[in-house]
Amino acid sequence: MVSLTELWLPILLSTVAVFVASSLIHTVLGYHNSDYRKMPEQDKVCEAIRAAGVPPGTYHFPHGGDYKGMSDPAFQEKLKQGPVGIATIMPSGPVNMGKYLVCWFLYCLAVGVFVAYVTGRALGPGTASLAVFRIAGTVAFMAYAMAHTHNSIWKGEPWGTTFKFYFDGLVYALLTAGFFGWLWPR
Repeated sequence: MVSLTELWLPILLSTVAVFVASSLIHTVLGYHNSDYRKMPEQDKVCEAIRAAGVPPGTYHFPHGGDYKGMSDPAFQEKLKQGPVGIATIMPSGPVNMGKYLVCWFLYCLAVGVFVAYVTGRALGPGTASLAVFRIAGTVAFMAYAMAHTHNSIWKGEPWGTTFKFYFDGLVYALLTAGFFGWLWPR
């Protein structure tokens, strides 16, 4: 068994590596630019949302409330007529990219801690780098990639978008596994 305190360096370096890699993926490579599309009649839709006074939150429409409401014929007709969707309304104002980046960094750090915890409990000091790489990479992939699957299953996000996040997760997992395999206590 290896303690978390012995793994602070791979935790920190993998966090920084994933943060930098994700920045490059999203700013330089640009393949996520097609993940979201412009809403037709965007100005009219935004005005309607403003006029309705919709506060920030996540909304499903039409919304049946509960199983009884969802089986109501009137609700079923609304589903047939459409549109059917999920919308996330965020607070108005400029995007606070600093806040998002800090939250992403903290998430990457949390993933590193969980990778260290699981790998440290599964393997002891002196374990071969490849064995460390396998465990650390698997845990990191589950955290970075598999977490997106439910969006395609339950929220209708295109599978193509999810597969792009799988690729990102693979890159992040390989980076994480590399640092843990390299810096594993001998």
